[in-house]
Amino acid sequence: MKKINSLLSILFLASFIACEEAPTKADEENKNEEPTEIVEKESEIKFYELEGSPKFPEAKLSMLSPTSPMLEEGEVEFAFQVENYNLKDQTENAGENGLANSHHGQHVHFILNNGPYSAHYEDAFTKDLPQGEHLVLAFLSRSYHESVKNENSYTLAKLSVGEPTEEQMLDVDFEAPHLFYSRPKGTYTGKEQTDKVMLDFFLLNTELAEDGHKVKVIINGENEFMVTKWAPYVMEGLPMGENTVALELVDAEGNYVEGPFNKVERTFTLAEAEESKTEM
Repeated sequence: MKKINSLLSILFLASFIACEEAPTKADEENKNEEPTEIVEKESEIKFYELEGSPKFPEAKLSMLSPTSPMLEEGEVEFAFQVENYNLKDQTENAGENGLANSHHGQHVHFILNNGPYSAHYEDAFTKDLPQGEHLVLAFLSRSYHESVKNENSYTLAKLSVGEPTEEQMLDVDFEAPHLFYSRPKGTYTGKEQTDKVMLDFFLLNTELAEDGHKVKVIINGENEFMVTKWAPYVMEGLPMGENTVALELVDAEGNYVEGPFNKVERTFTLAEAEESKTEM
């Protein structure tokens, strides 16, 4: 009897140890997994507000022609009145802020349907407009292509050219918030242009704030910054070659603000050689 009791005790103890040490299915699945590590990725690109630009609070731009929004297809003459601002002047701190600068001086940025701007150093010029409805934005620019941001420094007009088809109609609410892309653009060459690259955009009918509308900036698809102040910004540490910048107007919760131009992505190039250098 004592032998039977001893045997039962041994079997019970062995069973208890087995239950304590036997791996479960979950143990088997997780035994080779590394602990989850949350790493905050640090951007190699420096992104900060550009400060120190001369202010032009009284600068004003008005469009004199065309005088009618209905136009024929082809060459269209645009004429502007510029007040309290001198085209062709070098902006006071040009060459001191490390940004690409136009040796032609201050000018007008002309943007058609939020496409890449053209720079104009005279107050009158012609543009070849195709059939369709088009939105024209023009604003004053410093010699290093930073937009002048005040309530009178720009003009906005919707033009109907030829006989637009239904697909060419442009639905634009002039009271709604709008975001327009300006810089960077084209090719930047040489150390003096590629070390610091300016990001600039133009806003209408909205202000940026921590608890309001913001502009989401994504550089090269992975470096994200949230802008809460309408200002020019500087990017440092960009790689040579092709780069991209994406802008998106969002609300306080980070949701996209609907609009025909409120989300845009552009490509620009940084080059070491001077052979492809062009006026920007």
